[in-house]
Amino acid sequence: MSRIFTRTVLAGSGAALTVIGGFIMFMPKIFLATSEVIVEHDAGLMSEVTAPSGLLIITGLFMMLSAVRLQSANMGLICGAVVYGSYGISRLISMDFHGIPSDTLIVVTYFEIAVAAILLALRLNASSAKWLNVVYPYFSQYDPSFTHNKRNK
Repeated sequence: MSRIFTRTVLAGSGAALTVIGGFIMFMPKIFLATSEVIVEHDAGLMSEVTAPSGLLIITGLFMMLSAVRLQSANMGLICGAVVYGSYGISRLISMDFHGIPSDTLIVVTYFEIAVAAILLALRLNASSAKWLNVVYPYFSQYDPSFTHNKRNK
């Protein structure tokens, strides 16, 4: 994958986490209503709902920073995959235990799992590229036709 694609995915998915975290923190009832979840004001419930918002905001900001500073891109990809993946998998487990939620939340579940898979694929692609750069000099001295830059035809 190209660096521009990695940067775009990191920036976009990080911005999404930051915006969602902000909405959850500052407007939790409105945010929940967008998913057809209506709650009455209960300070304890609002505390539980807003608790993960800080993690979402911090992770999103770190991912956006990683899009700019490519030295931290691998960590940004891992953090994003963990956060998006844990939300998606937790929603699937919740569906099994508590029943099927609104269509909006089902779509969100698929989105979270898809973003986690893309972030993980980008991270794995980066590690395989590093591995090829390590082994390329060794193999190329014995087999001049060995190259990781050319596609086999």
